[in-house]
Amino acid sequence: MRRGILGLVLGFLVGAAGFTADGADEAQAPKAPPAAVAVIAIDGPLPEGVGQAGVLADVSPRLHRLVERIDKAAGDKRVAALLLSVKAPSLGRARGDEIRAAIGRVKAAGKPVGVYLLDANPVRYSLASAADAITMSPAATLELTGVRTEVTFFKEMLDKLGVEAEILQVGEFKGAGEPLTRSSMSPQLRKQYEAFVGDLFEQLVERVAEDRRLPGPRVRELIDQGVFTADAAKEAGLVDAVAYEDEAIASLAKRAKLVRKDEAGETPSPKVIRDYGKQSIDDDFSGLAGLVKLMDIFAGSKQGRSGSGSKKIAVIHLNGMIREQGGSELVPAGGSDRVIEALRNADKDEKVKAIVLRIDSPGGSALVSDLIWHETKRTAKPVVASLSDTAASGGYYAAVAADRIVAAPGTLTGSIGVVGGKVAVGGALERLGIRSDVVSRGRNAGWKSMQKPFADHERQAFLGTMKDVYRLFTTKVAEGRRIDPAKMPELAEGRVYTGRMAREAGLVDRLGTLEDAIDEARDLAGIGKDEAFDRMLLPEPKGIFEDLFGMSRTGEPLAAMLRLDPAVVEAILPHAGALMLLSSGRPLAMLPAHVQTW
Repeated sequence: MRRGILGLVLGFLVGAAGFTADGADEAQAPKAPPAAVAVIAIDGPLPEGVGQAGVLADVSPRLHRLVERIDKAAGDKRVAALLLSVKAPSLGRARGDEIRAAIGRVKAAGKPVGVYLLDANPVRYSLASAADAITMSPAATLELTGVRTEVTFFKEMLDKLGVEAEILQVGEFKGAGEPLTRSSMSPQLRKQYEAFVGDLFEQLVERVAEDRRLPGPRVRELIDQGVFTADAAKEAGLVDAVAYEDEAIASLAKRAKLVRKDEAGETPSPKVIRDYGKQSIDDDFSGLAGLVKLMDIFAGSKQGRSGSGSKKIAVIHLNGMIREQGGSELVPAGGSDRVIEALRNADKDEKVKAIVLRIDSPGGSALVSDLIWHETKRTAKPVVASLSDTAASGGYYAAVAADRIVAAPGTLTGSIGVVGGKVAVGGALERLGIRSDVVSRGRNAGWKSMQKPFADHERQAFLGTMKDVYRLFTTKVAEGRRIDPAKMPELAEGRVYTGRMAREAGLVDRLGTLEDAIDEARDLAGIGKDEAFDRMLLPEPKGIFEDLFGMSRTGEPLAAMLRLDPAVVEAILPHAGALMLLSSGRPLAMLPAHVQTW
């Protein structure tokens, strides 16, 4: 038999991950026609980070892989046009901007780009509007409903259970603990939410007006209308056509002048490359060579090196909640220890000339955030911070040691403040007949006990540590951003900003994408615009199980294991992680509550 048992095992694993070889990288096929329409589907969570390389690169696709495939179409002479089939990607505004920028590069290469749009929210529509033409499926719905953010409050439930939450904060607007201590937003929390939601709304209006060539007041009217059938969206000028995907391909081929009548007067179908740029899989695992190949996959495929030049720019990803080692596995950690290790390795690598620290994190542990800040600060090579959907509190803390900071207009950032506390469950346990007895020496020995709230002297001791962390945080922001320390109270206190607001406040240097941050790093490193360099993506994935079966940012593996709707798990996990950190009894640099905007 050509395939052994090992091949069957991998086939099962890959099949479970929803991957097939049908989408092989046709761009590498020999003797292909010189002009075709490339089709790429945009779907799923598309998280930041490296992910697997080689044959498994598209099993659990990452944002950078999607961007690479779009960019490949820009330079592929066989591709005359590109159709992006936007299904149901889970994207924030900054990651959407990365795809928009890639669309712009294809258009700059003289190739038309179309989008086939299924049900769309404002973020997906904003992505689609960067294309030359938007085609909407006849039964689809466009939800251009504005910007909304929700905060869930648990205090009344905790009261009924007899659980007492005591959360302290340093910073008037640092309301991360409010979901545990209040039933609605404080005036301060509401004020800052109104500020950044308002700016995101204005950005949406401006983008739709520019992309669709509509007057701003008309766009505001359409947003207030909000929900459109495909026909209504076309009538309003929000999409260009109502059709199916094959018809969108034919229309795009005509725009690219690929479709001409033959001698018989017939119009032939255009050549189509589906799943363009998607990796094929070598599934021959027979013999000793197959065993070696399989073991290499399980050990973790290393990313390829293009070898285009001896100089490199390292792109280091800091994703998710920033946690100390040994924390709960319920919510993924930010891989903080691996980020520090990656910074050190990149600094030692003689071929690496600059570093881009790509951050998508709401913060978390103030201690670990400070450690990442220190490692960034001591790095001898130029460092540029690139802020993704969220880089707030501890995520922003890690960025301020960089030489330059680049944020997307819709990035959520800032939140310079400290919060922390604990949840006392003793009353709830007593209702169940569970009681504790204590023997203790030392006035503050029980300050982290989950049995009771803080005593006054314990509260003061904890608050003292939080104030000191806040002093460190604000001092380092003032130093890194060259801001007069006397002005920090106006910028800090836990205020949250969009990237555009942060640029105006001097908290970031420019607005742009990851590509713009890489350009900044290249300039700082003295690499010429026409000089070749390689990108080194870090941290490397540990192996197939970590990437495919570990906890993803949407909790899909956990959802499958518990037989729950992934959307339910996605809604619960961020709250669970935040609440667990808030009750850890440690100072935290964390975004107020769980911010999700759409």
